[in-house]
Amino acid sequence: MSSSTVEPREALATRVEVSEDTLSVELADGRTVAAPLAWYPRLVHATAEERGSWRLIGGGRGVHWPEIDEDISVANLLAGQPSMESQSSFKKWLANRAKPGRSPKRSRA
Repeated sequence: MSSSTVEPREALATRVEVSEDTLSVELADGRTVAAPLAWYPRLVHATAEERGSWRLIGGGRGVHWPEIDEDISVANLLAGQPSMESQSSFKKWLANRAKPGRSPKRSRA
């Protein structure tokens, strides 16, 4: 009996949609991957405008939201991996967003 090994093709994102409770990423092979928005606290706390301001990185291997400094890889989405940002890092980021007179579009952790 013989068997062959098939190398899986890397999944690449083509489009992103963020609703009030779900992150959906369309892949080049036709699949759509969705995850609860609660897995990504920065997206939860982002405005609708910030959520809509994404760009593909690494040729579609990931998604970047520059206004909230968030990066999510397609591989982690497919693996069911939520954000791995530490609580202390997230709390610092959130506190920085809450500072009076600060534009939320310039947020950095």
